[in-house]
Formats: sequence, structure tokens, C-alpha cells
Amino acid sequence: MTTIWPLPTIEFKDLSQVEERRPVALVTSEPAWSIAGQFLNLPLVVQAEPVKADLAYLQSLADNLPPQVEVVYGVGGGLACDTAKYIGKTRGLPVVLIPTALSVDGFFTAIVAVRKQGSVRYVDTGPADWLIVDWEIVRNAPASLRGTGIVELLSIVTGLKDWQYAAAHNKNTPETRFLPWAASLAAGIAQQAFKIARGVGQGNVEALRNLLDLICMEVRLTNQLGHNRPQEGSEQYFAYAVESRVAVERGVPFADLVGPGLLIAAALHDQDINPIRETMVSAGVRLDQLRPADIAETLKIMPQYVVEHNLPYSILHDFDPTHERINELLRVTRLDGSGS
Repeated sequence: MTTIWPLPTIEFKDLSQVEERRPVALVTSEPAWSIAGQFLNLPLVVQAEPVKADLAYLQSLADNLPPQVEVVYGVGGGLACDTAKYIGKTRGLPVVLIPTALSVDGFFTAIVAVRKQGSVRYVDTGPADWLIVDWEIVRNAPASLRGTGIVELLSIVTGLKDWQYAAAHNKNTPETRFLPWAASLAAGIAQQAFKIARGVGQGNVEALRNLLDLICMEVRLTNQLGHNRPQEGSEQYFAYAVESRVAVERGVPFADLVGPGLLIAAALHDQDINPIRETMVSAGVRLDQLRPADIAETLKIMPQYVVEHNLPYSILHDFDPTHERINELLRVTRLDGSGS
């Protein structure tokens, strides 16, 4: 690690108060722009609505940016804002992000999660220059998106277990060695997530502000460490692997991929699943968006997948994907359809 990145500058204001005179490249989605666009008056040069996060695709958007653009705006969810960060970094332009829901932690990070060869790779971009949050927009977002970034905090519950598991097997690198003080801080962040989930699901602004603050603390910690081991493990590896399977025919929000992964990872680590499940459901995370057959087929390949993609060591590296074990996981996690 050579750089400890800061957070973007964060401002809370009504979108109608945003004043922008620079020529803008807008990255958004149709649903997000139909809501936010009625309040924003931007001098648009070009507008893009990305459909995937493939590295080559993002690079093509950056390569074809009109030369008169002076600032890149990302309005919407994780894909729009990651794309805006990538374009801005590639073209040396400032980036302004306006999330319409707190659905991921990527709004605040200094990296972009690109898809390459069937998995996720991180590209360093530095943080966005400015992030604008309009609480009226966020609190009125669909419940299935509004605060589902809470899975980024709950991932600490299983991510720490995988980090400890790797340490016990002497599989952490010197750069990612297990640090008890960092694990303790991360655990405290996760603990607070359980307390705010119901308010997040109800669209309570105070709870949503708490969620934003906790995500910022999680990002600050991983920025300081220079890696994501306290917050990323088996639960997200599963999400990466199943995403390519379901994205072929339909898009599934990232939280709805990580949620089942969290239950699976917790079961593998013999953790109590019920509080995790109840917390996610109360916050608006949907746990029924993946077919049991897709979950089972993904679990079959996970030991091979984590090795092929050189993912940090986790309990999935030692998972034995027998038919009986997979069926047991589906039953225990209620991802077999019984927990809908």
C-alpha cells in the first residue's frame, strides 16, 4: 500500500440547490434519472446508462467521452457511480456522485469493482471529489434498495471469521496479517448495524444517516489498512460467482446476491444465522431472488472458483461441495425456498 485514501467530500442538500456550470457527462440509469432528473439542472454534453461493469466496456465509455466535458456526474446506484468514478479517473476529470439509495459502499470508496473473467477485480481510482446526499430522495427509494448497503456492514460478521480462519491456517500475506485492533473496530461497526436495521427498512432518516456514518467508518478502516479482509470474505466470493450465472438472464441487485452469501458463510462458520437473517430482512434485503438450483450449482464450483480467481483464503477454500453438504446448507439457511 502506498496511499491511504480519504473519503469524498460529503454534502447534504436538496438536489434543486445543486448549481453546476461546467459541461457535464452524466452516468445514470433510467429509474434513477426519472426521479433525480426533475430536480437537477445540469449542462449535459452526453448521457450514458451503463448496463454492465465489465472492464473493457467501462474503458470504451471513457475512450469515447467528448472532449468538451469538464466534470463527470454519477447519479443512481452502484453501477452508475462506479462507472462515473472510472471515467473520471481515466480521463483526469473531477467526479460528483449523487446516490439515490444507500445500496452499496462503493459511493465512498477509492476503488471501482470491475468484472473481468467471471469475477470482481478492484481498480484504484481514488475517491469521488464530491458526494451529494438528498435525504428526501434516499428515504423514498424502493425498500429493496434504500438501505441495503447494510450488507456491506453485516459482511464484517463473516468476513472477520474468514480473516481469522486464514490466520489460523497461516494463509494471510504480510500485508493482510490479522490485526486484533482492526478486527475489534470492525466488529463494533457490525454490531451497530443490527441496531439500526429496522429504522433503515422503514426509511427513517436518522437510521439512514447512521447507516451512512457506519459505512463511512468501514471504508475509513479498510482505506487505512489498504485491504478489505475485515469486511470481505466467503459471503462476497459467493456473490461474485453467482452473479455471472444470474446476470445472463436478469439483473439482481448486489445486496440480494450478498445476502444469501452471508447466510451460507455464517452456516459454514457455525454462526447463529437467525439474527443475521432477521436484520437483513428488516432492512429491506431480499433473500428470495436466487433460485435454489442456482445457489446449489454455484456452491459446487466455489472451491475451484476461489483458487482460480486467486481470492484471499477463506473457509470456501476447504469446502467439500458434496450433494449432501449443499442440501444441508440450503436447508439450514432456508435458501431452499422454505424461508421466503
